[in-house]
Amino acid sequence: MKNRFSFQWRYFLFWLAFFVAAKSLFLLYHSAKSVALPAGTLAGIFGYGLRLDASATAYLSVVPFVLFTLGSLVGPRFPIATLVKGYTAVTGLLVALLTVADLELYRTWGFRLDATPLQYLDSPAEMAASAGSAPLLVLGLALIGLLAAGIFLYTKIIGSIPPLPADFGRGRAALAGLLYTALLVVPLRGGVQQIPVNQSDVYFAAVPFANHAAVNVPWNVANSLRLRDTNTSRYRFMADSAATRLVQPLYSYATPAPDTATHSLLRTNRPNVVFIILESFTSKLVGSVGGETGVTPNLDSLARTGVLFNTIYAAGDRSQKGLVSLLSGFPNQPNTSIIKYPRKTERLPHLCQSLKPAGYHSSYYYGGELAFANMKSYLVTAGYERFTERSDFAEREQNSKWGAHDHVLFDRVLRDFKTQPQPFFSTIFTLSSHEPFDVPIARKFKGTTETALFRNSVYYTDWALGRFLHEARQQPWYSNTLLVLVADHGHHLPGDNNVEDPAKFRIPLVLAGGALRPEVRGRIVTGIGSQTDVAATLLAQLQLPSTAYRWSRDLLRPVQQPAAFYCYTDGFGFVTPAGILTFDNVSRRPTSRLSGLPTTQLKQGQAYQQLSYEDYLAK
Repeated sequence: MKNRFSFQWRYFLFWLAFFVAAKSLFLLYHSAKSVALPAGTLAGIFGYGLRLDASATAYLSVVPFVLFTLGSLVGPRFPIATLVKGYTAVTGLLVALLTVADLELYRTWGFRLDATPLQYLDSPAEMAASAGSAPLLVLGLALIGLLAAGIFLYTKIIGSIPPLPADFGRGRAALAGLLYTALLVVPLRGGVQQIPVNQSDVYFAAVPFANHAAVNVPWNVANSLRLRDTNTSRYRFMADSAATRLVQPLYSYATPAPDTATHSLLRTNRPNVVFIILESFTSKLVGSVGGETGVTPNLDSLARTGVLFNTIYAAGDRSQKGLVSLLSGFPNQPNTSIIKYPRKTERLPHLCQSLKPAGYHSSYYYGGELAFANMKSYLVTAGYERFTERSDFAEREQNSKWGAHDHVLFDRVLRDFKTQPQPFFSTIFTLSSHEPFDVPIARKFKGTTETALFRNSVYYTDWALGRFLHEARQQPWYSNTLLVLVADHGHHLPGDNNVEDPAKFRIPLVLAGGALRPEVRGRIVTGIGSQTDVAATLLAQLQLPSTAYRWSRDLLRPVQQPAAFYCYTDGFGFVTPAGILTFDNVSRRPTSRLSGLPTTQLKQGQAYQQLSYEDYLAK
């Protein structure tokens, strides 16, 4: 009897041991971060993480526990051992795949695997391209090792299931099995407390990596699927009236509206606008804003002869988020992206819509597939008259993953502009500096590391930009054209910044082109700003209304309290002249904060997140 009825707790113990092995693999894969943890933190990762591990184990044990109960009731004809082994093999493979995928996704994105990748399932080719720089051999070996550990643990801990003793009634045996099954409710909820276990219960350290390492991946995926867009309470910190008072100074101009003539950077009110979005152009690789020199010589040259904004932060960390922030002036959300919901994006303002009544013709150029991450629905709603995407380019003009090389994209733009009616508003989105960093020219920088590949891909896109500019300056439309060059988001490379690190979010913004007045060339705007502010800044220069862009301000006009807000998965950063703080929404506490930082800065960041998220919900 003891051997027979120890099966259920042995099965429970098997999954707990498997999750300990998976957690150990995560710490080993990220050994550089693991060895930097304070003393005693490693023990806390396993200890505090045990609650989520036990909860995930309880969920995975329900089916075998029920099968065990049925087997006890039916008798030896019931193939309980076969069914349990088959179930465990399938779920074990799934858990192992999630665990190994999380290893590399965490390195790239800075948060544990959740439901976020599901928004890319309709673009499998782009998903594969994103993983193109992943060490597939290492990950494959990790998967094999984890599966081997699972087989070993199953054999040693569970083993065979002894038959029911002949003198023990089936009804009594089934009742005992049912009682064990009922007891799963306790670990499933994470204990007997009133509120079921959640991520915040395993957040124990001041170091975000330690908290992230304690999270159970299968539990996190399942929980995020269950709570997507519904767990809004963690983004509410105060009454809306108080939040409004705190956010208002961020958008209240400090002085009356300046005279148009003195405020304008342009020689004409209706220039052509070429809005170039540069994939992953982190400031760390742009010399004109303090980054490495020699990687972006053409962008740096534009910065010297144009207007440079050198303290700009991306609102988020993904392309589709940057697109909405730049073209609609709308903030990002900490747990989702508004672009996933066409019914919401239909209610956003858009530069294309704002410029159309002023007589602008519009076009959108992208070398990849516009359907990726639901971008096409957002752009079609915006009203672009013409789209150019991957299917419009020959196979020989494309790289192996994403689509047309950037220089091919720019060449198409140059050909089309020769017959494009003016004034025109054209958005160009590059892609070659996205993983796997596949470029068609010789590498300038030595090395085969991911950082070296990324640096070379940024150099290539800048090279393609230089070719485009050289030809464009010889065209008749260029003298009446404003160029807006800005990144869609930053990058964790070089330096492998943590998910919340402000260096990961700082990006360049340059206004250039023949439409600029000679006397403003070489101007540097040092004030803090955000991606979301580009829309209002551009519309102010075109003397068009921007009142629909609630979360955007003119970067050329001082506000009472300049600031930039950015967010990542369940956290935000808030930048002011006083300094930078980052905040974790799960533990509901700052993850970094300079001493002497005003206490109101935390409140303002919380207020901004609360109001912008409520605006997202209301769309």
